[in-house]
Amino acid sequence: MLAISLPPTKRYGCTMSFTSTLYLCPILDLLLANIPDELQPEIRLGLQEALVNAAKHGNKLDTTKSIFVKFSITQEGYSWVISDQGKGFSPQCNCLDHTVETLPPEESENGRGFCLLHEIFDQVHWDPQKTQLKLCKQVKKNKRQSLFP
Repeated sequence: MLAISLPPTKRYGCTMSFTSTLYLCPILDLLLANIPDELQPEIRLGLQEALVNAAKHGNKLDTTKSIFVKFSITQEGYSWVISDQGKGFSPQCNCLDHTVETLPPEESENGRGFCLLHEIFDQVHWDPQKTQLKLCKQVKKNKRQSLFP
């Protein structure tokens, strides 16, 4: 099940929730609907990684648990807050110390996701319980362009 709410304000944003699943195509399509085409592939990869982590590692693919996403557009760019109903985690590594050459190989089952998030988004912030992730992508626009749909 997918639930979406759109606020009746000038600032654009939406909140959605869905049960833990790895079938993320329609959810990603909704989250990327107002993102410029040139940014979509990179942001899709990052959001997919974050949502898979929430479903698989956070909620353990338990379909009785939900994932919540709050998306907003501001003058500075885009942000997503992704929450799961898991127990949190202890980070195994510091991705800021990694380079592309030191990442686990592409065929690895684990270990690349956090580093991808740090490469794609300008801000990656976990809450203290490690059940909520905030991702931000800053966009520099000239005075005549607007981020708002």
